[in-house]
Amino acid sequence: MGTRYGSVDDYIQACPEHVRGRLEEMRRTIRKAVPDATEVIAYQIPTSRLRGRNLVHFAAFREHVGFYPTASGTEAFSEELAPHSTSKGTVRFPLDQPIPHDLVSRIVAFRVKEVLAGKR
Repeated sequence: MGTRYGSVDDYIQACPEHVRGRLEEMRRTIRKAVPDATEVIAYQIPTSRLRGRNLVHFAAFREHVGFYPTASGTEAFSEELAPHSTSKGTVRFPLDQPIPHDLVSRIVAFRVKEVLAGKR
């Protein structure tokens, strides 16, 4: 997706229809976990910010939804994330499997604590 998006709504609407619902679910999960966050487009993908700092990102891909809670987020939850494809700072949730929203919420809460403590 090389297009520049003005908002998270624009990003989601530009995605294939079969992915939009999953992106909206991810968005709701993040919003519920951190209602004070602001939504922006950073690195050309939806990003939640808290106190001006990037908290988490998510994005659509052909076969998965990418979730980017930074390296500390994936490391802290590495055991629970083991069933999913991960790399440093990245989690891939396949489109043909449910997103573990409870786990996403807990990772977001972890990131909130880091940001409030002044960590990256």
